[in-house]
Amino acid sequence: MLMLLAQSRVEMLRMSRNVYFIFWSLMMPVAFYFLYTRIFNTGTTDPEQWNAHYLMSMTCFSIMGSSIMTLGIRLVQERAQGWVAYLQVTPLPNSIYFGGKMVGQTIMHLFSIIVIFTAGFLINGVSLPPAQWIGSALWILAGSLPFLALGTCIGTFRRVDTASGLSNALYLSLALLGGMWMPLDIMPSWLRQMGNWLPSHSFGNGAWVIIAGGVPALRDILLLAAYLVGFMLLSTYIRNKQREA
Repeated sequence: MLMLLAQSRVEMLRMSRNVYFIFWSLMMPVAFYFLYTRIFNTGTTDPEQWNAHYLMSMTCFSIMGSSIMTLGIRLVQERAQGWVAYLQVTPLPNSIYFGGKMVGQTIMHLFSIIVIFTAGFLINGVSLPPAQWIGSALWILAGSLPFLALGTCIGTFRRVDTASGLSNALYLSLALLGGMWMPLDIMPSWLRQMGNWLPSHSFGNGAWVIIAGGVPALRDILLLAAYLVGFMLLSTYIRNKQREA
């Protein structure tokens, strides 16, 4: 346990000094939130509801980006720099190495959620019942697991530039097609059909439902669980093949 806590602390320190984390997880979502709620005219008939809805969108956007990009690229960098090979000759088990990353990443996700929720309150005075604040935060933390698993898949790449390019493309595509930047209702029907099956839409939809006073749909829970299992199996398969090579 002490090893896990120490490894988690190191991971949190590294993330807090990571430019990718600061930009993608904090600055960009808050900037988008300000633009689409205070600058651009979205034509919404209920500004208060839109401000809360888009706050959840940008929080999910932040956590998804941190899971895919920060984790994935860092794994590739550590392998390219020989850090993973070095750890294999130390007493540190692989379970502690990866576990520390997951715990550290989750704690930093909680920090990001608090920062962006606070920004929503300060920018637009978003006010929700305590149960909805807590419920949406817990949903976003739990819903980030499939994207963390996707990040470990990105982490199997051998070149940093390849991993960076692919993670950027995946991140932005999932955000756009999942309805985080704009509602799926205004997109063409074929994009709506595609978006409804993406993990990003189920991720965001759970938070949107919670702040509307409901509970996440079973479909969204099962879909995220299926993506989590799929990405974990894919990551494990690739790593096993790489060790055999």
